[in-house]
Amino acid sequence: MMSSRDAILGKIRSVTAAGGDDSKRHEAVEDRLLNHPSGTIPARAQLKPKAQIELFCQQAEAVQTSVGHVKSYASVPKAVADYLREHNLPAEFRMGMDERLNDLSWDKAGALEVKSGPSDGNDLIGVSHAFGGIAETGTLLMLSGEDNPTTVNFLPETHIVVLKAGDIVGDYEALWSEVRTKFGAGEMPRTVNWVTGPSRSGDIQQTMLLGAHGPRSLHIIVVDG
Repeated sequence: MMSSRDAILGKIRSVTAAGGDDSKRHEAVEDRLLNHPSGTIPARAQLKPKAQIELFCQQAEAVQTSVGHVKSYASVPKAVADYLREHNLPAEFRMGMDERLNDLSWDKAGALEVKSGPSDGNDLIGVSHAFGGIAETGTLLMLSGEDNPTTVNFLPETHIVVLKAGDIVGDYEALWSEVRTKFGAGEMPRTVNWVTGPSRSGDIQQTMLLGAHGPRSLHIIVVDG
């Protein structure tokens, strides 16, 4: 006697013209996952590197993100200190174990207090290093891990993100390829976050509210060198 499950699956097979042997469909799925076909790439993302950087900054600023530039990583501590001072913020922040940030001379930028490790929710400012940026939307790609804990991305009210200009690409597909290259086929970090501007919500009476689910302000420091 046919069970309800068999009846349902039988109807699905009859509609999809699928028989008992699904090997060809499995092969098609595996082939698609292996070859990573790309979707349609917008024309505005198909730019030369310098134009991609300019577009990224424009798009980021369009969603209430401030953007600053420095010529080298050595200038990052001063850029962070200047931003905190200009916005009347405490001279202390939380960051992870990213070598590019930990190797900087923070003590030469004034009386900055640098805290390391994940945030417990009591930090006003967080500093992270982005994996990359998307020019077409001004979006940051943040990968979880002890280098850049996800809690630092979302719990502090102010998030400062350092981004190497060379890590800015035109489109999402290109950056996904970079992630696959870094981790290898079939591997991923525990969390991948796409961040476009500070946290916001317009759910209540369509009134835009910043800081609804994360940082109230986002500042990007682009390292041009």
